Amino acid sequence: MKAVTTTYREALRDALREALTSDERVFLLGEDVGKYGGAFGVSLGLVEEFGPDRVRDTPLSESAFVGTGIGAAIGGMRPIVEIMTVNFSLLALDQILNNAATLRHMSGGQLSVPIVIRMTTGAGRQLAAQHSHSLEGWYAHIPGIRVLAPATLEDARSMLAPALADPDPVVIFEHGSLYNVSGELAVADGSLDISSAAVRRRGDDVTLLAYGGSLPKALSAADLLAAEDISAEVVDLRTLRPLDDSTIMASVSRTHHAVVVDEGWRTGSLAAEVSARITEQAFYELDAPVARVCSAEVPIPYAKHMEEAALPRADVITAAAREAVGRRG
Repeated sequence: MKAVTTTYREALRDALREALTSDERVFLLGEDVGKYGGAFGVSLGLVEEFGPDRVRDTPLSESAFVGTGIGAAIGGMRPIVEIMTVNFSLLALDQILNNAATLRHMSGGQLSVPIVIRMTTGAGRQLAAQHSHSLEGWYAHIPGIRVLAPATLEDARSMLAPALADPDPVVIFEHGSLYNVSGELAVADGSLDISSAAVRRRGDDVTLLAYGGSLPKALSAADLLAAEDISAEVVDLRTLRPLDDSTIMASVSRTHHAVVVDEGWRTGSLAAEVSARITEQAFYELDAPVARVCSAEVPIPYAKHMEEAALPRADVITAAAREAVGRRG
């Protein structure tokens, strides 16, 4: 099968291009998505290809343009809304939670809201607290929406089409540290299952559960553990709502140890939810308590050394896995 060298950013752009080409109901809207090409360059060149009616720049009002997308979705369109960062999405949380997520239920099934909302999340780029938080767990708490976190080139390219086909709202989180990641991507058409987690590396001794920008760190930790003769299985959660319990439990039941990696804060985190589910469903398969590696409970610092210290790191994940399996460094 042929493959091309591409980046995470370009894979996302290819997905947008394919969506705009294949369905005239699809349009993209958000701040600077047109001539500027998006704050992170994902939509670069698309307004020249498809015109300003299909790639629409909006005023700087998240509540207004997310609400516009919701109205368009109810009216039969297939809008893709880009929010610059997850921090700014809080200005549209009323639209997402009180409108998009609830209208099917409040209308007794008469209304669908087939909207896709994309936003950048995460730290590691020295953009300080107001541009760097990881609030995926907040959105995964909300019934009525699907929450995705593509961490690989394939998922960056392939998650958008099934998200657009979903009759209900889908929120896609793109970690900012991944945009420049490059690699080989097979040229192939195919539908991606956006209800399942993915095992990215097989192992026997401990399960590392991660998603988004934490997945590369978990894979790096697995390499470090292998040098110590500890075989780590790496599970990419990738669908944060609904969580794929069956894949999680199957892995933990095989390795009997689990470490959950989450760039969100530890208190009330997605990691806490995953840990609780493992305890509820696979308690007697565990040989040690579930461990969690999360960000420090502070606003993400600007200074590089402080930011790095606040975030999950491969060496910290390695230490947590080593302790879980009863090894001491």
